[in-house]
Amino acid sequence: MGKKLFVGSLAWATDSAGLQAAFERFGAIEEATVISDRETGRSRGFGFVTFVEESSVQQAISEMDGSQLDDRPIVVNEAKEQAPRGGGGGGGGYRGGGNDGGGRRERW
Repeated sequence: MGKKLFVGSLAWATDSAGLQAAFERFGAIEEATVISDRETGRSRGFGFVTFVEESSVQQAISEMDGSQLDDRPIVVNEAKEQAPRGGGGGGGGYRGGGNDGGGRRERW
């Protein structure tokens, strides 16, 4: 088990400081971050908490999963590493034709 938790279903009003305050009773926190939209700056409704000690993780999951934070029930589980995204594959919104100069390209 790792040291990082995923925390989902956050209220829009929950910020990184509030997230840290909710979890610090389980042990020292290295980082607590609510993820925000790049364009609007608004919370995306989830975040991550990274503990200094791995031993804090299981207790935090068992006590906080389904509990209320800012009047909203939250989801708490171990964060999983995201699989690398594949490159290429039609960037620009075009399909067909390939890059050999022949064939028709359709915009979708």
